[in-house]
Amino acid sequence: MSLHSFNTQPTEPIELGGDPSNTTARFASQLITVTEAQRVALEAICPTTQDVSDRVQHGRDWWPLSLAWSLNNEVPQIPSVVCRPTSTAQVSELLQYCNAHSIPVTASGGRSGVCGAAIPLHGGVSLDLTAMQGIESVDAISGVIEVLAGTFGPDLEDAARTHGLTIGHYPQSFALATVGGWVACRGAGQYSTRYGKIEDMVHALEVVLADGTVLRTGGAPAGAVGPDLNQVFLGSEGTLGIITRIWLRAHPLPEVERRGAYVFDTLSDGFEACRRIIRAGATPAVLRLYDGAESKRSHGGNGTNATLLVLDEGHEALIDATMSIVHDVALSMGAQIADVDLVEKWTHHRNDTSGLQALTRKGFVVDTMEIAVNWAQCDNVVEAVESAMLAVPHARAATCHLSHSYIEGACLYFTFAATPPAEEFEATYLAMWEAGQRAALTAGANLSHHHGVGFSRAQFMQQALGSGLDVLRAMKTSLDPRGILNPGKLGL
Repeated sequence: MSLHSFNTQPTEPIELGGDPSNTTARFASQLITVTEAQRVALEAICPTTQDVSDRVQHGRDWWPLSLAWSLNNEVPQIPSVVCRPTSTAQVSELLQYCNAHSIPVTASGGRSGVCGAAIPLHGGVSLDLTAMQGIESVDAISGVIEVLAGTFGPDLEDAARTHGLTIGHYPQSFALATVGGWVACRGAGQYSTRYGKIEDMVHALEVVLADGTVLRTGGAPAGAVGPDLNQVFLGSEGTLGIITRIWLRAHPLPEVERRGAYVFDTLSDGFEACRRIIRAGATPAVLRLYDGAESKRSHGGNGTNATLLVLDEGHEALIDATMSIVHDVALSMGAQIADVDLVEKWTHHRNDTSGLQALTRKGFVVDTMEIAVNWAQCDNVVEAVESAMLAVPHARAATCHLSHSYIEGACLYFTFAATPPAEEFEATYLAMWEAGQRAALTAGANLSHHHGVGFSRAQFMQQALGSGLDVLRAMKTSLDPRGILNPGKLGL
């Protein structure tokens, strides 16, 4: 089995296994059907379609289990209509109407999520925001860019660079994901150790509530005006409101780029090196550490040593100082200097998901699970998660790499695979998720670092949040009393 280290974020779609007109819904959840009169009313508000191919495509995202189903011409669920508003005013009017008629509304962008957040579990309206594209304003002095939620990553970054700025947010799904999706699912880019996750980049938000109310949150560099309302909607996955406009913090374009690569005897040594680097105040944009198995598969390792790839960009003096700290710490931990071309190879293949697609088509169970954990628990979490996954019948692999680092901990990213009989495919997939996720939570990790919760992880929310889930439910009841916004997600 050839299993590269990869994320499950997409670069291109997997096609359905048959004619869209013959596609069926996998889920038997209670459906709310949009009547003809309601469709006419929605069409009067914004462009609306009942085209079967369009509706079927909006019935899935990149949740790997649904990709496997698509090979059999199945999607999780199919909405009644797809609505494509072109303005905040249209979103507001549409939500007012749907709220009054108790029609569920599931926000949709590039549908690049891997947890089923964009699946319209109860039918109704799939609210496609990709018609709301564009850069509305640029405050080059303050470094703030105003962008509509349906704007795709490359378009945003290209526009920023014309003003000498960069957002610095490069998720693997960069080409297919929208800015609104980044924010709604609390995403992370591959350069996050330098630039931060998306929640660190959000300056302000425009959000439409279930009853059509439009509000703006944030707007200052910092504040003490009660709780930060930006954080209410960041990661809410369309369950508390629809994000229509975002103001993002931007950085000056980098002057220089530096790279490095190192090999450690063990993954644990690599963890300690990354911890010391970050604790010393060095925050290279890329600090990626691969375990023995992933190092052997992708970086020429011997199967036991761990490979660290480093890349940083910015002001020359700052970057030189950062890379000097990285180098000194790595050598102090006994690392060997590796070929820097490993970083070049990674930059060229970092968004390639062809391995995932090929294995899925061959009937392999394959997915990834990313969690966040404090430094003190990294070794224990790796041992617990991999042991739990490998104990599942038909499991073939469970490997790990560190992808994002913070002052107190890091994101650990597990890749797992199994080769079950066809009739046990789904059961094996779910069993590996259950084993790995429960083990991570029990060992001290959180539920998700940047893929979010959606549908597939909703079952773990009680263990992850405890009584905090009751607080989230209270917020949902207050902001969306009729429960029309993306029902069935986040454990709500």
